[in-house]
Amino acid sequence: MSNVKRLRTLRIAERPNLIWVEIETEDGLVGLGESFRGAQAVEAVIHEQVAPALLGKDARRIEAISRQLMTPYIGFHSASAEVRAASAVDIALWDLAGQRQGIPVHEALGGASRLTVPAYNTCAGYSYNSGGTWRRSIGAGDQAIGPYDDQVAFMRDAGGLAESLLSEGYRAMKIWPFDVYATASNGHMISLQDLKAGLEPFRKVRAAVGDRIEIMCELHSLWGTHAATRICRALEDYGVFWAEDPLNKMDDARALADLRRQTRTPICGSETLAGTVPFRDLLAADAIDVVMLDLAWCGGLTEGRKIAALAESYAKPLAPHDCTGPVTLMAGLHLALHASTAIFQEVVRATLATWYQELVTQLPLIEGGLVQAPMGPGLGTQLQPALWLREDAVSRESKLS
Repeated sequence: MSNVKRLRTLRIAERPNLIWVEIETEDGLVGLGESFRGAQAVEAVIHEQVAPALLGKDARRIEAISRQLMTPYIGFHSASAEVRAASAVDIALWDLAGQRQGIPVHEALGGASRLTVPAYNTCAGYSYNSGGTWRRSIGAGDQAIGPYDDQVAFMRDAGGLAESLLSEGYRAMKIWPFDVYATASNGHMISLQDLKAGLEPFRKVRAAVGDRIEIMCELHSLWGTHAATRICRALEDYGVFWAEDPLNKMDDARALADLRRQTRTPICGSETLAGTVPFRDLLAADAIDVVMLDLAWCGGLTEGRKIAALAESYAKPLAPHDCTGPVTLMAGLHLALHASTAIFQEVVRATLATWYQELVTQLPLIEGGLVQAPMGPGLGTQLQPALWLREDAVSRESKLS
């Protein structure tokens, strides 16, 4: 029987933003899902709202369950706690679907469009985004704590960082040197002096390696239209592959379309959006050049493949996000392998080399800058059993009585 009999969640104090959900069915299978940010709120939604609706239901009815969980009375369209909980559950249901059929998720979705996908390295270092806050600025006292402390590297020696990435086969990198200048004006102004300082890493990369590597600029939804336009126009001189999430309201299709008309820098968005409707509106308004989505925030694989279909219908490339957790990375990879217009899978080499390995049993294999297709059933990874036994672990269970 494929009915759901138990939901277990797990979070650990060391990584307070991450939460995992395991869904067990009566036939003994266990599916794994994940979400990120506000882990305690997501935990509450899973056990107090999702569990009563899901327990006893057929786990094979993924579309019906997704529709129910993705239409909460409140908590939509953004990636709210309700949507993040729905995303984690949906990823786990697809993991179960693959396991039940003995095939990888990309095959369960309808088959692979490709068996490898190019990786780009988000230059985030070891601790960025893994605790309660982002590490936005690099001060004089900050020192690299290992060979992959890439946020320190892009602020100190961006050219050397590009050379290091190329030596490992990466052909694309993402940096965010403008973030530190947003606070002074709440993102509504950037001075010429600060603009030139933010451009320095791009200049250094081009001086060191020329055009051998693509550069993405992450703007983290920090800017108003005037400042974002000034930044995007300045980036044109460096052939930037995209400017990501340039505006502080990434569901504002009109403002994004206006920005896009004023710059030759391609616009990418947005990991912050949930459900198909905001993406439909952005695409219909001709407001973005590249579709980025985060499967732990947008509604999981069920909603993700619908967004991918929208991207295909508008002939736009797709790029799944990961700067959060290893299960989301695996799910995004399966979608990138399946979706016809996917061009990249985001990775963070610092986390792949360190703490992601402490959390799950398998991680994506990258060879020559290409992420290889997982061939095991389901997502192809599980939580490390030792996680449940950690002193800082908080687990909660809902099950059929």
